[in-house]
Amino acid sequence: MTKVDFKKSLKHLYRPGAKEFVIVDVPTMQFVMVDGVGAPGGEAYANSVQWLYSVSFPLKFISKKATGKDYVVPPLEGLWWADDMNSFVDDERDKWKWTSLMMVPDWVTHDMFEEAVEKAKKKLGDTPSTLRFEKFNEGKSVQIMHIGPFSEEGPTIARLHNEFLPQNGLVENGYHHEIYLGDPRKTAPEKLRTVLRQPVKGK
Repeated sequence: MTKVDFKKSLKHLYRPGAKEFVIVDVPTMQFVMVDGVGAPGGEAYANSVQWLYSVSFPLKFISKKATGKDYVVPPLEGLWWADDMNSFVDDERDKWKWTSLMMVPDWVTHDMFEEAVEKAKKKLGDTPSTLRFEKFNEGKSVQIMHIGPFSEEGPTIARLHNEFLPQNGLVENGYHHEIYLGDPRKTAPEKLRTVLRQPVKGK
């Protein structure tokens, strides 16, 4: 049985270079998602991530049993925003808003998701009110690979918004998006790899 690794089959989405921004067309994909507010190291965020993993891994095996198709569980991703974007500049993390998400192959059904949620509930208890399974379409986006600690993303993000977008006649068209290819629990901070993505449109 072939095991699909989307980091390889969708390499242009998961493996951009670290030197230059690239424009990609992100297709509609489906995800397991949880929303929240607060610091990325806080309890709410940690709980959202725990739920995503506790649903996504059983879902992989439910899918394999039902369809005969196997896949590598895709990496954790995050959408980030705030009512006042200066909250990011001022590092007011308690005001940060986010959606934690993990991609699910298009052959996985909502019934499979519900079965995986029931398995996760036996371990974690009541489900978060925002836990859901839905499609997400970003379309045209600009992205780059950030190598290093999350705390050092700022200059690259600033260069994206203040230089690349204006120079190419583009404006933001969605939330700041990060894809976490490295596990911070197991990887030295200077070796972490994070895809930084910004959906865009023409002015």
